Amino acid sequence: MTIIYFLLYFLHRNAAILSGYKVVYREAHSLFEDLFEATQLKRRKKLNKLFSETDLLVIDDLFLRKKVPEQAADDLLEIILNRYSSRKSTLLTSNRPIEDWGKLLRDNAASSAILDRLLHRGHLLKFEGKSYRLKEAASRLSETKRKTRDEKGKNMDLSPKD
Repeated sequence: MTIIYFLLYFLHRNAAILSGYKVVYREAHSLFEDLFEATQLKRRKKLNKLFSETDLLVIDDLFLRKKVPEQAADDLLEIILNRYSSRKSTLLTSNRPIEDWGKLLRDNAASSAILDRLLHRGHLLKFEGKSYRLKEAASRLSETKRKTRDEKGKNMDLSPKD
């Protein structure tokens, strides 16, 4: 991912919030955990309503973890179908190509239906290149090394001072 992704995400989310829209953000693994817990506590209907009716739902880092819960395909499909039929906005991020989603969800039919709804009225933004976070970390590391070398050079300077 690049800085463009982060800027787009924050600009959309903040613009929506400042415009008075209701926005819900979940990392994908948290979304699936919340749905599992709500099912166990018999609060699933209430949580589905939140995810289905909010003006903008942001699901971040889908498939970041190698394994998704067994029920993930059905859970995600239910949310996307509800949002699609009520014409609500969904921002979904993933570092996996959409061609792999069927395999990752272990359900090609559900994956096709999810992608069909997301892409019908949506926009697919594809970013390639190195992670901005890794680039930034490498830059900080090289700056730290440079400062350390400079400080060592000053301490090693034994020339007479006038």
